[in-house]
This record gives sequence, structure tokens and C-alpha cells, in this order.
Amino acid sequence: MQRKRILVGKTGLDGHTVGLQVMSKAFRDAGYEVVYAGILLKPSDLVESAIQEDVDIIGVSILSGAHLEQIGLLLKLMKEKGLDDIPLIVGGVMPEKDVQTLKSQGMAEFFGPGASIPEIINRVDEIVEKYSQARSK
Repeated sequence: MQRKRILVGKTGLDGHTVGLQVMSKAFRDAGYEVVYAGILLKPSDLVESAIQEDVDIIGVSILSGAHLEQIGLLLKLMKEKGLDDIPLIVGGVMPEKDVQTLKSQGMAEFFGPGASIPEIINRVDEIVEKYSQARSK
């Protein structure tokens, strides 16, 4: 089976990197090919990287409080570029009502404080499989 490719990065002016680095290693250890896009990115940077790298999933970490704007714009750009068949997962901190708002816009999953690495990996595996099956139909 081909390795799953995940693009990871941070949008906006959020420079916190530890969570992104920890999850990058966890995904690599779980058999994913990790494409590390970096930090301080514009949503359009992530979309272009996703296209160039032909990824199976996009993971974004956000702690800046600008999640509605940043993730909302990212989802909008993904749809415009035909990437709405690639799931977007987000980790960080945000109120539950904002999680629901972003899920209604197309975010596949959100992982907040306290989510364990095995829980995240298992859920991401499920998401990638679900989207992969939908693409192959």
C-alpha cells in the first residue's frame, strides 16, 4: 500500500511550533509521509503546497485565536481549487461553537487539548480511508 501523505503547517501569525513538530513525528512514526510546510503561512500557501505535493490530508495547528478567519479562508480556497476531496484536520484551541461552525464549512475534524496521539492517529487514519473511498467512487 502506498504511504499516506500529510501536509502540516500553521497559518497566520502563530509561531508556536512544538505541537506541530510532535505531531509531525507521530505521523511519520505511524507510517505517513509528512510534508512540513512550516509556520507563519497564508492559507493560500497551504493550498498551493497541497496541490504541488499531492497530499491525502492537510493538518493545521492554530493557537492564535484567528481560527475562524484562517481556517474559514483555507476551506474556501480549498473548494475554489478543487481540493474539497482532501480532508482538513485542525489541532489547537477554539470554542466548541467555532468547531461546529468550521465543521459545517468542511473541516473534517478538530483535536483540542487533551487529545492523545494514538487517538489522533486512529481518527486521522479513519478520515483518510473515508475520503479515499469517496474519491475512488
